[in-house]
Amino acid sequence: MLESLQNFWTGLPQEWRAGAISTGWILAVTIVLILCVAYLTLVERKVLGWMQLRRGPNRVRLFGFAPGWGQPFADVFKLLTKEIVVPANANKLLFRLAPAIALIPAFATWAVVPLSPNLTVANIDAGLLYVLSLTSAGVYGVILAGWAANSKYAFLGAMRSAAQIVAYEIAMGFAIVGVLMAAGSLNLDTITRMQAGNIGHWNVVWLFPLFMVYFISGVAETNRAPFDVAEGESEIVAGFHVEYSGMGFALFFLAEYANMILISALTAVLFWGGWLSPLDGVPREVPVLGFLAQPSFGWLFVKIAIALFLFLWFRATFPRYRYDQIMRLGWKVLIPVTLVWITVEGVMANYHIGPWRAG
Repeated sequence: MLESLQNFWTGLPQEWRAGAISTGWILAVTIVLILCVAYLTLVERKVLGWMQLRRGPNRVRLFGFAPGWGQPFADVFKLLTKEIVVPANANKLLFRLAPAIALIPAFATWAVVPLSPNLTVANIDAGLLYVLSLTSAGVYGVILAGWAANSKYAFLGAMRSAAQIVAYEIAMGFAIVGVLMAAGSLNLDTITRMQAGNIGHWNVVWLFPLFMVYFISGVAETNRAPFDVAEGESEIVAGFHVEYSGMGFALFFLAEYANMILISALTAVLFWGGWLSPLDGVPREVPVLGFLAQPSFGWLFVKIAIALFLFLWFRATFPRYRYDQIMRLGWKVLIPVTLVWITVEGVMANYHIGPWRAG
């Protein structure tokens, strides 16, 4: 049986085998990402409970043990069984399509994220352009959700949220330009390998202002606290998704958590060395440290977890900003900072200052 399957596999054209392997990795990454998104909701409630000296979810058990671990599945079941209400005068096609437009780019972007030294689903040369194009497409889901609902409250919330996303998208784009200048490549795997060495070679050291701008913009892009004007109930009645219920409502929050994981992964790849170890350079023969110095997906996972913890920490710490404060920070602070530091980086590159220009 195994021999016949092997003969069938080797008899397939090379293009078919490559396509089958890519499809398998796409399914694997998608399933794992969906589970991570589900359990991130549980982790968030546990972390917030820990920071606020209270218990998080601890009633719904998974397989009779692990208190609280079944909560994500209970939430999914509850939302699946809720009625999906579509307003009578809404644009029914766009109303149903908007949550998918918000969610799909967050999953599709993972195709170019280098997961380990030998694993990238699509290792394309223009990876950064692919990331920018897909991450900027999510705003259309927000705008369509507000407009298609035929509600003034939803439309007002959509315009406010879209204006915020566009403002911080510009700052984020300029921060990525600085990474591009340092690496000299749009390929995310090349950007990761360029930071090889140790922590001193990571982009976060010489591009620290751009790292701060990128991460703050990422928090704003995902509509997370303290930039969560989309959920300012006292101001705009829950924002652009006020008319959604059931799974339509859930998909927007799945998109939010999926984007949190994506921004954390891109932060790790662009500024923290991706799958590289902070002990890179230690000989393999050294006990324990030699093993930890090897690049692997484990280091990327740890860095993503650290960035996600920062997302949750911000929510437990900072109050929500006023809308004028949010726009002032985006347009008058973050964008000028990126422009100034890109100029400084250009001077450094011209005079060969900095470890990434040493060669």
